[in-house]
Amino acid sequence: MNETATVEFSAEAKELGDKIAELNLKQAKEVSDYLKEEYGIEPASGGAVMVAAGAGGDGGGAEEEQTEFDVVLTGFGDKKLDVVKIVKAITGASLMESKKMVEACPATLKEGVSKEDAEKVKADVEGAGGSVEVK
Repeated sequence: MNETATVEFSAEAKELGDKIAELNLKQAKEVSDYLKEEYGIEPASGGAVMVAAGAGGDGGGAEEEQTEFDVVLTGFGDKKLDVVKIVKAITGASLMESKKMVEACPATLKEGVSKEDAEKVKADVEGAGGSVEVK
């Protein structure tokens, strides 16, 4: 009764999947932006949306506590250069890429990080004069 379906993947799918899995945050963001710009494809939002969609209508189920957070830069205030420097330090991007990211607010700085890491990034950016949202 407990049958498990075997899924087979083509060599092309495996190769592409392996390449995606090896991307760093900067590269993944670039691919995401490219897919959005060229094809209108946006990544599905996870976290709280998934928890809300999975909750039962009877209200009897306990909600899962969110363990991974995304840190999104929402503004740079009047200290743009300071925010660019912090974004560069956080993401490891070049100065020019960091400047573009700051100017393109909202921009995701970190994805899938712990609450402690998200709060640290938020404090660093706000200390430099920027505004951040933790999702």
